[in-house]
Amino acid sequence: MKEYRVAYDLIFDLIPPGSRVLDLGCGDGLLLKLLQEKKQVKGFGVEISPEGVSQCVEKGLYCYQGDIDEGLSDYKDNSFDYVIVNQTLQSTKKPDVVIRESLRIALNAVFSFPNFAYYSLRLYLSLYGRMPKNKLLPYEWYETPNIHLLTIKDFRDYCRDFKYPIKKEMHFSTIRSRSVIIPVMPNLFAEYGFFILDGQPFTSATL
Repeated sequence: MKEYRVAYDLIFDLIPPGSRVLDLGCGDGLLLKLLQEKKQVKGFGVEISPEGVSQCVEKGLYCYQGDIDEGLSDYKDNSFDYVIVNQTLQSTKKPDVVIRESLRIALNAVFSFPNFAYYSLRLYLSLYGRMPKNKLLPYEWYETPNIHLLTIKDFRDYCRDFKYPIKKEMHFSTIRSRSVIIPVMPNLFAEYGFFILDGQPFTSATL
């Protein structure tokens, strides 16, 4: 992968060839394009920005402009093998709706997000008393799209409270343009949370 983007390498290794994939908040479509070319997936994208949709179309991808906060009612239960929500959940207005709908329409839901409990963010906030600004959160507080910041523990507790089965966790940091798994105390030492949830109990449809 010539251009590193957060979690793309992990997601690429995860998705089996020929899978039905929906990328929510797909941006310019680079991940979908990679999966189509290398894994022959049946890929679709949803993106809110007109610029992103145009870039996807230029890549020959199926993508429509939509707001995932409004739900995914256009999709039937079990429409996909994988739904990907990569670095998007924290910028949604209704993350609970996005999670619930992702589990309804897919057998597997992949969520990756910045971990607000990462030690450097804690240290910055403690020392300076200001909202952290770094590669994880590169925006000023008044212009950030990240309106629902969360931690790895927050997401894990949320899944437990709502009985969403976690199939896999592999939290990571980016080092020299690659994702490095952080196995010890990830809530403190991992820059990003990475969860795969089991959507099978939440769909009434069959393959």
